[in-house]
Amino acid sequence: MTIRVLVADDQELVRTGLSMILDAQPGIEVVGQASDGRQAVSKANELRPDVCLFDIRMPQLDGIEATRRLAGPDVADPMAVVVITTFDLDEYVHGALKAGARGFLLKDAGPELLVQAVHAAAAGDALIAPNVTVRLLSAFAAAGRRNRVLPPVVPLTGREEEVLVTVARGRTNVEIADELHISLSTTKTHLGSLMDKLGARNRVELAMWAYESGRMD
Repeated sequence: MTIRVLVADDQELVRTGLSMILDAQPGIEVVGQASDGRQAVSKANELRPDVCLFDIRMPQLDGIEATRRLAGPDVADPMAVVVITTFDLDEYVHGALKAGARGFLLKDAGPELLVQAVHAAAAGDALIAPNVTVRLLSAFAAAGRRNRVLPPVVPLTGREEEVLVTVARGRTNVEIADELHISLSTTKTHLGSLMDKLGARNRVELAMWAYESGRMD
């Protein structure tokens, strides 16, 4: 199945470059481009791409607000959004993920990581650039200390706690299964149970809950 992608960036050169990289990949097709956030939201609603690739800083609407409108907590049918930027700032990362983004990349991450992020987002997984992951952990932990989240109504099992921590560390399903010595299907079952208990819609929200609940302190 071909992954359909919408690329939004206010710089034409960057927009064209990203589109060329993705179009050159088997199984990925860029179905639209947008030069500002408002146009990005409009085209996303019109085209319903599998993945939206948004720059943080755009005129009309910035990438975080555009993400919130397409993938935020109040969106009934959220889209997969990967945020890409030249600005390696914690508040951007935190804001993008809070808004519902499934990935965060820097523009110098390189074609391979870009393609991985698109595939991960399309599959319902998340990819955050490795060079921001460690700082993300401390930023979310700090946020959690300021504003602790409520515990789930149905307590997590010991195994679910273990799976949650591995998700928050950015492990894939295969890596979680290997690390915890469980099958892939069991891993997916635990992830589904975690999402139900925590009211999370994807792995990013599971990871954020782990950080904000102090699990990663």
